[in-house]
Amino acid sequence: MDNTQTPKKLDKKTLSKSFHLWFWGALTCFSQEHMQTFGYLCSMLPVLKKLYPEHKDQENAIKAYTAFFNTNPMLGSVIIGITTSMEEARANGKGIDGETINDMRAGLMGPVAGIGDSLIDGTLIPILLGISLGMSQNGSPVGAIFYIIVWTLLAYFGQKFLFFRGYELGDKAVSFLVGKQGAAVRRAVGIVGGMVVGGVLASWVNVQTSLKLYNSNGKAFLDLQKQLDSIFPGLLTVVVTLFCWWLMSKKHVSAIWTMIILVVISFIGVLCGFFNPGLSY
Repeated sequence: MDNTQTPKKLDKKTLSKSFHLWFWGALTCFSQEHMQTFGYLCSMLPVLKKLYPEHKDQENAIKAYTAFFNTNPMLGSVIIGITTSMEEARANGKGIDGETINDMRAGLMGPVAGIGDSLIDGTLIPILLGISLGMSQNGSPVGAIFYIIVWTLLAYFGQKFLFFRGYELGDKAVSFLVGKQGAAVRRAVGIVGGMVVGGVLASWVNVQTSLKLYNSNGKAFLDLQKQLDSIFPGLLTVVVTLFCWWLMSKKHVSAIWTMIILVVISFIGVLCGFFNPGLSY
């Protein structure tokens, strides 16, 4: 690069276009082989076109974004922002190459996913769903409307803030996300997320059995639900929850198939008299 040239600088329009491509297309062409690779690559196209007018230079630069990539889509926008800053530095000849950028992407995937999955999927979404469920009692649509509006606003402006913050900080943000501070944040968020999920579980999930055994006089001498409550209140709820966790976490069963399995178990339980279809769960 000729040092006499004016330094290349990404304008706000280009940055905004890059962010919106990530926001709307983070999971573009999603597959088990590539995950978010093509969504990431698509979001970087406006940046590369702006920084490298020559088509051949664009081809060379884009190779750094063909490698596998997968992280939390919400917090992943900060990685896109950091990348745009590093790509700008590379275009200005500041000693950054495609391998450096790719190493940064690979290094941040895990930490950002750990924070994002705990903070967003394990904490924020259960809180919003808990509030929405409370507002949707008696069939009111207010809860669903509340969730759609609030989640959309949080997702959009939250990702936008992280994207531009990542661009401003550049590689300075890397040391925080992968360092001791980032590890402490991940642990803390994981604990809070577990507490939130436990609270939502205790408030909204209630699995009970209607199984009773009767003597020859027609009187019930065993009420299984009362016996379970005397030993461990909510035991069936815990068992069902752990069963779902085991299916999805250990056996890698999808959420849809897990729900189908629960429906089958419920149907068989009703036929056997273990569950009462008239009970509200």
